[in-house]
Amino acid sequence: MRVMVVGSGGREHALVWKLSQDKAVESIICCPGNPGIAELATCLPFNADDATGLLATCKERSIDLVVFGPEEPLVKGTGDSLRESGVTVFGPSRAAAQLEGSKVFAKLFMKRNKIPTADFEVFDSYDEANKYVRALDRRVVVKADGLARGKGVIVCNGRIEADAALRGIMVEHRLGAAGKRVIVEEWLDGEEISVMAICDGRNYVLLPCSQDHKRVFDNDGGPNTGGMGAYCPVPLVGEEVLEVIESAIIRRVIEGMAKDGNPYTGVLYAGLMFTASGPKVLEFNCRFGDPEAQVVLPATEFEFGKVLLKAAQGRLPLTEKLETTSHCVCVVLSSGGYPGDYQVGKEITGLEKLRNADGVLVFHAGTKKKGHCLITAGGRVVGVVGVMSTLTEAIRKAYEALGMIEFEGIHYRRDIGAKALRGVKFA
Repeated sequence: MRVMVVGSGGREHALVWKLSQDKAVESIICCPGNPGIAELATCLPFNADDATGLLATCKERSIDLVVFGPEEPLVKGTGDSLRESGVTVFGPSRAAAQLEGSKVFAKLFMKRNKIPTADFEVFDSYDEANKYVRALDRRVVVKADGLARGKGVIVCNGRIEADAALRGIMVEHRLGAAGKRVIVEEWLDGEEISVMAICDGRNYVLLPCSQDHKRVFDNDGGPNTGGMGAYCPVPLVGEEVLEVIESAIIRRVIEGMAKDGNPYTGVLYAGLMFTASGPKVLEFNCRFGDPEAQVVLPATEFEFGKVLLKAAQGRLPLTEKLETTSHCVCVVLSSGGYPGDYQVGKEITGLEKLRNADGVLVFHAGTKKKGHCLITAGGRVVGVVGVMSTLTEAIRKAYEALGMIEFEGIHYRRDIGAKALRGVKFA
């Protein structure tokens, strides 16, 4: 099987790494890739939304399967363009990808299909939205409707903060077209968990739960980021909770999308809040999580390429649930200042010491080559993963390994996985 992975970040590096473990996969192309991916695959300089370049490569290289990493090309319909030309694509159609591309679409879909989520109201007028939050005068979450590169969800402690969020999105247009409509929803208390399922429109393979760490500083301080680390499995999510997630969320999404004429084929990512009344959906994504993929994929053993191909062809034989074979912890090393202004072009050293290290994986995110040097090229630079038989050992291994890596302005959280060790309970 010849596979093309589309994207250039840490998630795509994890996808390529997992595909390289599958004996059925004979070659891997990545567009555009990164220096870490280049050690496992042939990288070509086509961007994720370049349907013409991707299609030409598929034909020239006789690609059997295209796997999209990021969400934007799926939401924009790049995957549909390839399918229309006869390419087998793992990833939802443009219509199905609205689950991520439009938060309003997702919330209304959940309401119709009785999928547990926060109470909400939709507004396309700043005045009406402002009037609503002033009347509520309590903690709310303001969400821009469209894709906003992680900046479209603002948690507000009261009406003053909510008004500032609404003004920035709807009056000052800081998020452009993504902010034409907004959702104001109730603030949910609890712990966030990520669950991903590989779907073929009817059946699915449920992957183990993971927990992302979105805030930039320890103890969940500071602004949200794309993710500063994750761990898998989540030890306090048991079989009863998983059954609720499957029956009340995953199955209802797949059945509801099929009923609407938009069968969901690809990765369904559910970002959940575990509340006192059970799990509720915060958001859906139409692709593998980042950095969740970096811990879930190494924690499981299965024929990754074969499963993705069958899902893309609508041929998953049954619904199943994968078990973990290892505990994995990913710590993201970021550029100083991220997620705000940060510098790039800083030389990265020490990675060579981790090559072939037992129990350690390094996934490149924002890196590039400059001559013989590896330099920083993004906010999130690399993810260091400890893969061990216990969570405690995986945490130790990850932090021990990242101590070998250096670059100017390096920043990382020092508490990834600590919640699990403290025994945080999930309802």
